[in-house]
Amino acid sequence: MARLSKLELKIMEALWTRGALSIREIMSSFPPTVRYTTVQTMVYRLEAKQAVRRAHKVGNAHIFEASVSRVVAQRRLIDEFLALFGGRMQPLMAHLIETGKLTEDDIREAENILRTRATLKKGKRA
Repeated sequence: MARLSKLELKIMEALWTRGALSIREIMSSFPPTVRYTTVQTMVYRLEAKQAVRRAHKVGNAHIFEASVSRVVAQRRLIDEFLALFGGRMQPLMAHLIETGKLTEDDIREAENILRTRATLKKGKRA
């Protein structure tokens, strides 16, 4: 999947949250200072990147839907971000701990994911 800009991600968020929308409906997610033609251009770029597709047409309006899931987009962003650190998680984890953004619940959830993943790997080797 191609890299998405902040504006493109905001459009994707509207589609992930609200489902298939026309460009005018997507516009309601933006402040009035954002122009229709700007959103229209970004939606067409997302279509070229195959992140959205035309679901159907109502009158003259095309209705667009996300063709990339939120999870896929998030994973792409995380991979790009980690690449800034040479793929190392430690600087990110240290920052999250120091700023209090990583909670004990987050750590427990991560441990559960690691345990599940380790169990699955063992099952594949057997």
